[in-house]
Amino acid sequence: MNSEIYLHAPGVLCALGDHLTDIRAALFAGVAPGMRMSDAYRPGRALCLGRVDAALPDIGFLPREARTRNNALLLAAFERIEADYRRLAAGLPSARIAVVLGTSTSGIFESENAVRDWQQTGVWPGEFHYLQQELGSPAQTLARVLGVEGAAYSVSTACTSSAKALICGARLLYAGLADLVLAGGVDTLTRFTVAGFSALEAVSPERCLPFSQNRAGINIGEAAALFMMSREKPTVSSQPAIMLSGWGESSDGYHISAPEPSGAGAKLAIHEALTRANIDANAIGYVNLHGTATQQNDAMESRVMAEIFPGVPMSSTKPLTGHTLGAAGALEAALCWLTLTDAAHRLPPQLWDHVPDVALPPLNLVAPNTRSAPPITHALSTSFAFGGSNAALILERKT
Repeated sequence: MNSEIYLHAPGVLCALGDHLTDIRAALFAGVAPGMRMSDAYRPGRALCLGRVDAALPDIGFLPREARTRNNALLLAAFERIEADYRRLAAGLPSARIAVVLGTSTSGIFESENAVRDWQQTGVWPGEFHYLQQELGSPAQTLARVLGVEGAAYSVSTACTSSAKALICGARLLYAGLADLVLAGGVDTLTRFTVAGFSALEAVSPERCLPFSQNRAGINIGEAAALFMMSREKPTVSSQPAIMLSGWGESSDGYHISAPEPSGAGAKLAIHEALTRANIDANAIGYVNLHGTATQQNDAMESRVMAEIFPGVPMSSTKPLTGHTLGAAGALEAALCWLTLTDAAHRLPPQLWDHVPDVALPPLNLVAPNTRSAPPITHALSTSFAFGGSNAALILERKT
């Protein structure tokens, strides 16, 4: 059995855009049309949020418990890859196709609206169903729409959720339990998440500034990023094939929300990914940082990166997308996929105020209009979450 696991072109919607061509252009230009000030999710307090502006598909055909904006965003991402899916799925038994998705919000937005209506009228709205907030809904919904009967489940480990979904997909393929896996993540903006992170004093009112002396917290965003994973090499001649060649996971259990300061768990996940990919740290040509712009995450991550990857180009793309929570790992893997397949060999720039925090080890943050020479072959994406969950993914350009 072929042990190579390929990541086919993803379907993505985020603050950078809603089609890969537009997202690629915006990513390397360092502009994000969906990053805007709004008080829609925190009345009376405008915040910079990463929003998806695309028209979403009609989901009236779904059962009431599956009719959520989260699922609509997921199905929009699937529409972007549907033609490739039909080709890869042709002839496969439905039990050999799996769905694994990361999420942290699912249908909480619909529940928020329903509770508000109930408080005002004493009546629950007819379109509401309490199962809309079920975390397993995205995976179950996509499997139902496609009529597949393989494993279908969601992962909800906060900000590592969809990175872990990709890892789960790889394990299903390695174990011979699936021939094709739809894996990724989806999360949508809610008042609950905005209020929750605000209560932690972790939300910046302006565009976030990862690794800056002036960093003041995260921007929350929404996104869907959906990959097809298979042992079959993509046949698109105009772009290189991309593999998920390494991954690593660890759990600190240090604190409910703060990272372990030394980064021991982060290092463990990264070294596990390097070992699985059978490379050393020098092979990594670009790192997509977790880079939340919170005080403690950036302090921990900068120490880890300066130790393992001194001089390696790296950037946090969260000022361009917002922190998309359960979708972040898959979204940032998709941005690494775009980086590895870019014909001009561009690297995602770090968007910030260029005021480094002198208390942190310096990092080689990517400047605008930077191109790699020679072209990079391996990119690393890191994700760190509440509860001490750590994940690292290595994407490799097949030569």
